[in-house]
Amino acid sequence: MLQSDHSTCSGLFTFLHDEALSLWVFFCITAGLIKLSPIVSGVCGCCGALRPRYKRLVDNIFPEDPEDGLVKANMEKLTFYALSAPEKLDRIGAYLSERLSRDVARYVCIAMEALDQLLMACHCQTINLFVESFLTMVRKLLEADKPNLQILGTNSFVKFANIEEDTPSYHRSYDFFVSRFSEMCHSSYEDPDIRTKIRMAGIRGLQGVVRKTVNDELQANIWDPQHMDKIVPSLLFNLQQEEGVERSPSPEAEKESPVELTERCFRELLGRAAYGNIKNAVKPVLMHLDNHSLWESKTFAVRCFKIIMYSIQSQHSHLVIQQLLGHLDANSKNSSRVRAGIVEVISEAAVIEASGSIGPTVLEVFNTLLKQLRLSVDYELTGSYDSFANMGSKVIKVHEERQLQEAVIKTVGSFANTLPPYQRSEVMLFIIGKIPVPGMYPALGSANTGVEGSRMIQVMLLKSLLQVTAGFQSTNILTALPTSFLDPLLSFTLMEDAEIRLLVLDILISIIDRHDNRNKFSPVRIISDISVLKLKVDKCSRQDNLFMKKHSQRLYRHIYLACKEESSVQRHFESLYTLLGLICVELANEEAVVDLIRLALALQDLALTEEALPVYTRCAIHALSAVYLNLICQLTTVPTFCQHVHEVIESRKKLVPFLLPEDVLVESSKIPEKLEKVEGEVLFVQTKIAEMLGGSGYNTERLATSYIPQITDEDRLSKRKSIGDTVSLQLEMESRNSPEKEQRSTAEQITDVNVEELERERRRQVVERFQTAPFEEIAAHCGARASLLQSKLNQIFEITIRPPPSPSGSVGNGHGRSRSIPVYEMTFPDLCVY
Repeated sequence: MLQSDHSTCSGLFTFLHDEALSLWVFFCITAGLIKLSPIVSGVCGCCGALRPRYKRLVDNIFPEDPEDGLVKANMEKLTFYALSAPEKLDRIGAYLSERLSRDVARYVCIAMEALDQLLMACHCQTINLFVESFLTMVRKLLEADKPNLQILGTNSFVKFANIEEDTPSYHRSYDFFVSRFSEMCHSSYEDPDIRTKIRMAGIRGLQGVVRKTVNDELQANIWDPQHMDKIVPSLLFNLQQEEGVERSPSPEAEKESPVELTERCFRELLGRAAYGNIKNAVKPVLMHLDNHSLWESKTFAVRCFKIIMYSIQSQHSHLVIQQLLGHLDANSKNSSRVRAGIVEVISEAAVIEASGSIGPTVLEVFNTLLKQLRLSVDYELTGSYDSFANMGSKVIKVHEERQLQEAVIKTVGSFANTLPPYQRSEVMLFIIGKIPVPGMYPALGSANTGVEGSRMIQVMLLKSLLQVTAGFQSTNILTALPTSFLDPLLSFTLMEDAEIRLLVLDILISIIDRHDNRNKFSPVRIISDISVLKLKVDKCSRQDNLFMKKHSQRLYRHIYLACKEESSVQRHFESLYTLLGLICVELANEEAVVDLIRLALALQDLALTEEALPVYTRCAIHALSAVYLNLICQLTTVPTFCQHVHEVIESRKKLVPFLLPEDVLVESSKIPEKLEKVEGEVLFVQTKIAEMLGGSGYNTERLATSYIPQITDEDRLSKRKSIGDTVSLQLEMESRNSPEKEQRSTAEQITDVNVEELERERRRQVVERFQTAPFEEIAAHCGARASLLQSKLNQIFEITIRPPPSPSGSVGNGHGRSRSIPVYEMTFPDLCVY
């Protein structure tokens, strides 16, 4: 027998891991009890008895015929061994990986099943080494060309992803799996059934990657753009396939559809997104919609962001809105259909957003939307997306820009509905400050759009303001209609543009109507018993009384003057009646009722005396006065007053039916070509009404005094643009050589013609006020005049800029001018100051 050296024995025992057997054989060979021949020594490594036990256990799980499947009894032995000797787990995994690589065509399913069972059963500190072998095998399967092997590898990975590991892994990488699963999501396999299975496997794989990595800070960050730019478009690609796929009638098949699986995966991904990851998750969605031109159809884009808004944490929803607004800004020069699609998505997302969670930059949101509105107006009027039209400019379709403008206005309203009342009031002040007011604020239109641009911006911003005020119910009318908001708003009631006046009336109605009474005043008709209207009337609060004392005269004055506008139509008088009715129901106390009756009678006198007004306007004013007195008399419940109003209305029905709303305030009005003198029993008599109400405790002296509106500087500024343009606050020295001097002189001559008459009228009104008005009203009026004076002084200080005086005391002619300083910062000699 041949003697064996120690090197031969050590080479043999590298395969022996059973310690007892190894020691016994080594002892016999070294003692000479066993001698090995070269042939035996070469083949003993293949002997089953001498192979390591873990290899024998692994080999035993494979059947002779692959069709028989995994040998379950031997698999249980292997699992028990792995649990008993966890330090062998990594070697078991390596050997199984080796067998899989060698027998991938035959025993791959058995090997993967064995790996899955070991993975699910063994949870120990050494599992990381086993996982490396496992992921290597999964990677080989995913790289295979056969779809069934790719699906098998995906299923194993998903099982692994659901295991919570006790120990972290510092070196494991999932980059390959993100890329490979994303490719599978875009599979274009010829067989549609197999293609669907591959795509669903890819979706499940991405879901597994997210679950495995999203909560492990030691893993590569799955929220990095390099990963999100693959995961999110892959999910959106499959989510989009629903449009071209017919839904299965079977509920079970529906659950297994790629679209449903994709949506669940997408929701899970977004639901795990933290504050700092929202941007990386949403940006690929925006890019996908851009690259595939999906904004124009709107449907898919709206669906995507509905999923996003419902899936993310509610406190993070404002981040999505901000990204959408930023994307809208970035596409300012894109086609109107694209911008309209983005705005539609913003509108839908705002509805979903929790109340008051727009974030700290509420006004920034509205500023962005109003900026888009202004840009759209400029594009519509100039016909170009650039400042100057050129040959390369895109063709702008007016109707598409109009659709965009309507979408922006709707979105403004959607945002406003999510805000609490105090923030909505801030937004209202913000928007009113953006509207150009004639004579008070400069025009907002660009140089290329001119006056028409300013008018369109006024209309669009007022429509936006109307959307903000829709449904606005404030318990404190003083905060809802502060002076800084009411003054510029009322100035629009005196403009020539009929559309602007109507919008202002609707805005006032929306704010004052706090009990949903506005719809009960239309259509305008004479009602013998107003109880059928079921008006909700509450007792006026202290804030309501203070508001009426402070602003009622201004409201009445603008309503009175608005009735004189010749361009008013049916809608205007219907809105005026609704506004007057709401003031009476929502805000009127006993003193206000007296003033409202005086206003209604003054309107009757206006229709009688202003013969230059169109026939329709005069008839409509008569009808407005009649229907409003019919409402007030029933609210006051004074029988004699009600009887007088009823008698006049009955007389009109018989003699002059065209002075009642049923014949005038309808689509096809029945009015004469010329209005004859109206007198006698068809008119309301102020003295009779004063006597009737005096017996019920009303102020007869005030009732007997005719209402005369006071013309203020504010009205002159806002009345007509021609008058507003003649108001110049520049020093005469600056305009001495100006070509506009002759125009201003002409205007001064025109305004000086009736100066004595206006002065007499003003003095008479002052005397009347101090004789009849209560102290609170006088104090409020003086306070309002003081604030108006201060605002005018501030405007003067802002626009009055002069060059500094030269040493000789003369003003420079403009050549070599140094830095201009305001007048109030200049230092004058003592002789010029007193």
